[in-house]
Amino acid sequence: MNLTRCQAYAQCAFLAPDVFHLRGNEALLYDPQPDGAQRERVLRAAAACPVQAILVDHVTDREATAAARTAASAVASRSVPMQRAAGRAAPNQVSAPASGLRDAAVEALRRSGRVVIVGASLAGLAAAATLRREGFTGSLTIIGDEPYRPYDRPPLSKQVLDGWVPPDHSGLPLRDEVNARWLLGVPATGLDLAGKRVILADGGTVDYDRVLIATGTRARPWFNAGEVALDGVFGLRSRDDATGLYRRLAERPRRVLVIGGGFTGSEVASTCRDRGLAVTVVERGPAPLVGALGGVIGAVAADLQREHGVDLRCGVTVAALEGDGAGRLRRAHLSDGSTVDAEAAVVALGAIRNTEWLYGSGLAVGEWGVGCDAGCRAFDVNGLVTDDVFVAGDVARFPHPLYDYQFLALEHWGNAVTQAQIAAHNMISDPADRWPHLASPVFWSAQFGTNIKSVGVPTFADQVTIAQGSVADRRFTAAYGYRGRITAAVGFNQGKWLEFYQGLIEAAAPFPPDFRHVDQPADGQPVPAELPDRKIRDLHATVVVTGHDPSERRAELIYHH
Repeated sequence: MNLTRCQAYAQCAFLAPDVFHLRGNEALLYDPQPDGAQRERVLRAAAACPVQAILVDHVTDREATAAARTAASAVASRSVPMQRAAGRAAPNQVSAPASGLRDAAVEALRRSGRVVIVGASLAGLAAAATLRREGFTGSLTIIGDEPYRPYDRPPLSKQVLDGWVPPDHSGLPLRDEVNARWLLGVPATGLDLAGKRVILADGGTVDYDRVLIATGTRARPWFNAGEVALDGVFGLRSRDDATGLYRRLAERPRRVLVIGGGFTGSEVASTCRDRGLAVTVVERGPAPLVGALGGVIGAVAADLQREHGVDLRCGVTVAALEGDGAGRLRRAHLSDGSTVDAEAAVVALGAIRNTEWLYGSGLAVGEWGVGCDAGCRAFDVNGLVTDDVFVAGDVARFPHPLYDYQFLALEHWGNAVTQAQIAAHNMISDPADRWPHLASPVFWSAQFGTNIKSVGVPTFADQVTIAQGSVADRRFTAAYGYRGRITAAVGFNQGKWLEFYQGLIEAAAPFPPDFRHVDQPADGQPVPAELPDRKIRDLHATVVVTGHDPSERRAELIYHH
């Protein structure tokens, strides 16, 4: 289910109610792996969906591929006259011999090349599917550190925890149809750029002609290893994490402590309340979701949690977790001196990008991710692009023209699929036929019966205004602006409007929005977005540059452990 496209028309919930559930007004949940008896109903629901958000046996659809190809061609055709006017040859106009050699090399790669995907993830599977769909018939190897083939992570904090969908029902389609060699449960530990090979934890190596890095993220662990070992302390990132936490929630703990009020923590708290469990959320910021949506909308999220019975503690942190004599969690000590008695704790402190295995490889890589260009080609440590190493998904850090060409790293379901599609196409294409990754980021979250959906980058803003609807009714759209242009929009139960705002963002429309429209509030004046200071949140690289002559100048990354 592609919820980045879903607009909650809910035909699916009527046509296949055992597969699709609507919570509240617009929060749609789904079973990623319904049994065969439901196939006919799912097919009817897919045919009836007005926005074609239901993907049956496809990780991404041909229509989206064709649309991306058309858009890229249009951009290329518009840019040619400008390049000619500047006195330079267009990039797709090369001499016949050079073009012939290049075409032959690309065709040989497509026919019998070796492509390795490191990361048995959503992005990895989307890339594999795109490679096969675009005619790649060579060797395809997918390496994953978990023993499972790719599965859908968003349901883990929602459908799986509330008991509707078993943890092993979160698999993604097309896992068995990409004709790949799967190396699962064996993490990659290094990348040899000169030898063009991936080094594995068991000492083995895998040679490649093209490699895609799609290793994603892992949950940020609790800082105290002894406290992590307490019975009742959980993270939530993998299928195994969800299985363990589901079993503990089924035992009806008297109180669940959620450490962190981001999207994952808020979704876990929502599921606990749906199950009738007492829950305390501890968030170090002034409100939940502040880091992603700012203080103004974060205050709305705080009210939403308290309205649903969450004991929300903001502006404090958990200083220590205490166990009993048998090693079971019993209490948390907070930074303000108070305590919370709890039998289960979920550590939801964000994610760490899985990049350590690439340290020393010669790529521009660090805590911030793997640097790449808009075509998903990885940068080396000197800032030069590589033609045989590509990046996609949560681990990629790429420049986005809509946001002053700043480098973004997006942990979004939709970005993982779209960027992987772009990367896969570019891996087996002539340079003149490569596409840029210019998609507007789209993100969603279902919590407390509310569908929260964003388009653009809310953190790239200095002001926000309620453009439509009513905050009091928890049904509104907030528009974000930066220096006089709209950069993002967030809807609470107003998913149908986000595509409209996406068009405004991509057209660099002025902020605040100035037009008459449905459900316009009486007072829509912009106010400061109250986002955390970027200087505090940004991660930085320490680089040493050596050499004097331009041919000798080299950069070296210094890692601080």
